[in-house]
Amino acid sequence: MDISTFDDLLAAARAQPRAQRLLFVFAAIELPDDASPAERAAFEQGEGGALVPQMCVDKSPDELASFDQLKQEASGFGKPWGMVFAAAMSGAPGNAPSSADADAPLQKMVEAIRQGQIQAYIPFDGDGRAVQLG
Repeated sequence: MDISTFDDLLAAARAQPRAQRLLFVFAAIELPDDASPAERAAFEQGEGGALVPQMCVDKSPDELASFDQLKQEASGFGKPWGMVFAAAMSGAPGNAPSSADADAPLQKMVEAIRQGQIQAYIPFDGDGRAVQLG
């Protein structure tokens, strides 16, 4: 299934034979202090920058109706973000993964994003559209 919007992700997660838990890391896009003039110019044009994880959360697909709901919940934390990275984890047959099951994978996800290792995750912009990075 091609995932081009957040709604596609929700539909794919709900269609899986095993129950899913969705993992989200909200990241700010910042210009590093030591950025070159060229990097600063590119950043002003909407390119480049560093991903800085701000907050994370896990949800079952049934807990989310839409991207707007997730965005509204995220705004309650008061931290600015420019992109949200998503991943999913499967439960065992007949057993949905719990929030406690998601703790370690979510922390690994935060650290991976901090290190720029983002290829295993789907990034969405502030409108819920999947974006290509790199």
